[in-house]
Amino acid sequence: MSAQPTDTQPARPRIRDAEATKGRILDAAKKEFARNGLEGARVDAIALEANANKRMIYHYFESKEKLFQTVLENAYFDIRESEKKLDLDSLDPRDALERLVRFTWNYYIQNPEFISLVNSENLARARHLKSSDAVKIVSRRFVGLVDKILKRGVAQGLFRDGVDPVQLNITIAAVSYYYFTNQYTGSIIFERDLMSDTAQAERIRFNIETILRIVSK
Repeated sequence: MSAQPTDTQPARPRIRDAEATKGRILDAAKKEFARNGLEGARVDAIALEANANKRMIYHYFESKEKLFQTVLENAYFDIRESEKKLDLDSLDPRDALERLVRFTWNYYIQNPEFISLVNSENLARARHLKSSDAVKIVSRRFVGLVDKILKRGVAQGLFRDGVDPVQLNITIAAVSYYYFTNQYTGSIIFERDLMSDTAQAERIRFNIETILRIVSK
């Protein structure tokens, strides 16, 4: 006969246990997918890292593909939420863009898994993001925020009119993204340690100058 909960033996908080297990699985899956890509990632390795079992992974996420989609969605939600906290609306338009460029650079440094996950999804031709309305919504809102910064800059006579916020977002991401995805080959080709403190400081200054020149009158 199973023991009944008493005042000294509280019922197990199953919901919190389930959430904790899912959290461990997602953390482990993020590491595994970032390290080995979608195709190379192993559910066995995720289970071992998460101190869970494969049955629980399939119970919560159904398949490796859906687990990857959840990890990818969470990665996009995290960067979009972090961008919201920059409080760009309260800044001068030029300062707002500089803060955004710096944030993007630092985010890639602090979250290298994000770049790896995006690379994997591009290899998969974005088949997981295609079915994610939530990611599209949060990304659409962020494009709208950048558009407002541009319009404020135009109204103040700082920025030229007609800059496409989507194109600007792509460029802000690209000038940092390319640098990190090609840090090893680039260091050989350009005969410079691209990840040295000096090189990184030079690069972020160049990125900021580049973006401001694109939008300024």
